[in-house]
Amino acid sequence: MHKPALPSTFDLPARDYVRVVMVETSHSGNIGAVARAMKNMGLGNLWLVNPATFPDEASYARSAGASDVLDHARVVSSLDEAIGDCVLVMGTSARGRKVPWPVMSPTDAARQVGDYHGRGQVALVFGRENNGLSNEELQRCHVHIHIPTNPDYSSLNVAMAVQVMCYEIRMECLRGLENSENNPQLKAINSPEDPGWDVPPATVAELEGFFDHLESTLAEIEFHRRDNPRQLMTRLRRLYQRARPDQMEVNILRGILTAVQKSASGQSVGAGSRQQDQTDV
Repeated sequence: MHKPALPSTFDLPARDYVRVVMVETSHSGNIGAVARAMKNMGLGNLWLVNPATFPDEASYARSAGASDVLDHARVVSSLDEAIGDCVLVMGTSARGRKVPWPVMSPTDAARQVGDYHGRGQVALVFGRENNGLSNEELQRCHVHIHIPTNPDYSSLNVAMAVQVMCYEIRMECLRGLENSENNPQLKAINSPEDPGWDVPPATVAELEGFFDHLESTLAEIEFHRRDNPRQLMTRLRRLYQRARPDQMEVNILRGILTAVQKSASGQSVGAGSRQQDQTDV
């Protein structure tokens, strides 16, 4: 009836104690989309309270390879059954309450979920597509989670809301791992100096060769006057050094300069020679 599950490794401690609870979902495709969102972030414990239809082809089709999450989903008849053994219940709500209730952002909620590692089961409760959780259901939750959406267009698809929470929980777990500061999933890659870049950074000598080549080329095409340089090369030097090019990027730039020089002198510049210029410099 459905595609086999894609291989996966669930590396988060939260997988063992965090469950996603969907209450009376009317569209089974949303169940599949939630399963996909959970598996994307390394979670897999899904509970369904009185779904309109499940299991069915639509839920598995929307899961996009997260069929193992659906295969192990628990279907129960009441919210009490879904949260009865939990020590912390957090429900999503977009509405203000007449009686104020503890409310957290997704980031703060994920931090509290992390604090419950080893203390018992935690439930994240998501309501119906059309009207969310009832007042009575929200009162069963210790904490409400409010996702600060655009007030002019605040409605979130349930799978989107689940994705937000699962992402925050994953980030909290990754930050809590030993040596998290060296975790490649948390580190940005912005320049050739960063681990994961494909080409080493250009050396000072390589950049100086490029600046000499650039200055001579600009002089040849009469864009730059050596007898009245003003601040042109200073500003270009600042521009390219700020860009922190890698070795291949410097080679490409010098190949372009070589092609410009040949074109300015009337030489033919074919595709083959342009490529050779880029790789030889």
